[in-house]
Amino acid sequence: MKILLVKLSSLGDVVHTLPVVQDIRAALPDAQIDWVVEKSFAPLLARSEGLHRVIPCEIRRWRKSFWTAATRQAWRAFKHDLQQEAYDAVIDLQGLTKSALVARLARLSPGGKRYALANQTDGSGYEAPTRWVADVAIAVEPHIHAVRRSRELAARALGYRFAAGADFGLKVAAAPAKTHEHYPKGRIAFIHGTSRADKEWPLSHWVALGQRLNTAGYQLLLPHGNAAELATSEAMAAALNGAAAGSALVPPTLALDELAAELAQCAGVIGVDSGVSHIAVALDLPHVQIYNFDTAWRTGPDALGHGGRQVSVFAEPAPDVEAVWQAWLACGTAGVDA
Repeated sequence: MKILLVKLSSLGDVVHTLPVVQDIRAALPDAQIDWVVEKSFAPLLARSEGLHRVIPCEIRRWRKSFWTAATRQAWRAFKHDLQQEAYDAVIDLQGLTKSALVARLARLSPGGKRYALANQTDGSGYEAPTRWVADVAIAVEPHIHAVRRSRELAARALGYRFAAGADFGLKVAAAPAKTHEHYPKGRIAFIHGTSRADKEWPLSHWVALGQRLNTAGYQLLLPHGNAAELATSEAMAAALNGAAAGSALVPPTLALDELAAELAQCAGVIGVDSGVSHIAVALDLPHVQIYNFDTAWRTGPDALGHGGRQVSVFAEPAPDVEAVWQAWLACGTAGVDA
């Protein structure tokens, strides 16, 4: 059986969909699973155990220059790549016009069908064309976690049941945790960057939390994805290293697969609600996720069955340092030496 998953973006949504691949592999071990995704997220999917083919697209970029010859040529190349296979099932796991378009362009085998969501779920985007394009539209419970929504849709489309626990299936080569002579407990990554300014945590809070972790024996890793995040990482590092050299490290900009490998060598991650924080969840790292909005029920790690190793902290306008620190200590009582 050949199956095409369509989940184009964003990073957090792509990560939340990863367990679908492992669910299908468990239920249909001989199935071929392909996935269409935005090119910038393709390196992460290359680490997804069991994917046969990752088909990259750049719809975000193409829509801004659809009239140019270069975009038309890139679009034709994408269509040719997409239509190399005929699929028994095409599953639109996103529910937007752009994903519906991709699902429609995909080639079906004789008897093949397109599946999609029949309804919007709380807090998630949904556009009617996804239902119009589908041969089978499947309604799911509106109040549902983002991970479960994708798993539920795929399971009902393909006729199987999935296990309670979510297996994200990221392949990351085993490597010893990185330590420093003055910070024997290893590194904690601070994921401070997010696509929305109102999800950020104050810089002063990060520095205060970093000082506590340094005192407890941890070194800080401060990754970044753009110039603004780099500036924030450098400001944090300057404040922390001013007290003790080597307290915080600012790595070079890393591709998503490289970042996943770097995170896998950390003792834990503390971050805001962002795609990179969700990678930490997928890697099953001890993790505290910081929320300025009461949306952790939909995207947070608490509902995924990690036994308290991963928790969310919510407060308005933002959680204070003590609340996040206590959450980290709670992760410690669940199996991490905090």
